[in-house]
Amino acid sequence: MSLLAGIDIGGTKCAVSLGRPQAESVAVIATQRFPTPPTPAAVLQASMTTLADLLRQHPSETLQAIGISCGGPLDSRAGVILSPPNLPGWERIDVFTPFRERFAVPVALQNDANAGALAEWRWGAGRGCRNMIFLTFGTGMGAGLILDGRLYYGANDLAGEVGHIRLEPDGPTGYGKAGSFEGFCSGGGIAQLARTMAEEALHASQLPLFCPTPSELTNITAEKVGQAAQQGDPLARKVFEIVAHQLGRGLAILIDVLNPERIVIGSIYARQRSLLEPLTLQALREEASPLALSVCQVVPAELGESVGDLASLSVALQIPNPAGG
Repeated sequence: MSLLAGIDIGGTKCAVSLGRPQAESVAVIATQRFPTPPTPAAVLQASMTTLADLLRQHPSETLQAIGISCGGPLDSRAGVILSPPNLPGWERIDVFTPFRERFAVPVALQNDANAGALAEWRWGAGRGCRNMIFLTFGTGMGAGLILDGRLYYGANDLAGEVGHIRLEPDGPTGYGKAGSFEGFCSGGGIAQLARTMAEEALHASQLPLFCPTPSELTNITAEKVGQAAQQGDPLARKVFEIVAHQLGRGLAILIDVLNPERIVIGSIYARQRSLLEPLTLQALREEASPLALSVCQVVPAELGESVGDLASLSVALQIPNPAGG
């Protein structure tokens, strides 16, 4: 039997997975995680050693292909990771050659948003679609685009960088731009927005649950704000009202431009759906083309904590034609 390997390279941790292709899915049969080593060479060596160890546990099966998922920017055709913000020192790192030389199988590379889109499209909330947008909505806001039944990544792998869209003249900063989609709709952006609003509340002697004292201002996270909002804290709920409204405005742009059947949103949206969905859909109805909106569903991602493993394995399934989808 044949196996696929998936390598997920992150800023703080990496994972190596083995999967066995099935008729309409892939069975993850082994995964090993480890903290991201300090240099690109060490990451690649640790990943290859881990993969070799996992393969030795399945001696009767043959490795068919390797898929690598990593933050961009990158060159998926050449197999070169360019300079991801979460991986300092990764300047034009060739990841194809070491894995091809060690394992003698085809290798494919995609950025993490594209890989997540492939996984949700094949096995998650995007099943059955020909036109789907996957939004990460986690630490940052990126998109993977499935258009006309194939992954679309543009002229130089920068399609789907929706976090750079400016939604307001000013606001929390994301993707290096104040008031951007990522500024309002990401973990870091939510924390920035909540910090600004908490400072104003504390000056007025109001004590939000997520920041009861000035000393807590630097410790605000999106998770803390979400927990406070779920407990009914007025300021935390106001933060999520703003986020939901801006999310709806951002989605309306994507719906008007790309006319998708489904938008699948991960991470924060999936966890805070009860807070975000009503106002997001209200903003969508106000902003999007009614005909385009009438054929588009907005749904939370389905794969949850397994998305990283399945994402890198889905990249391996793109071989032998990763550019074609």
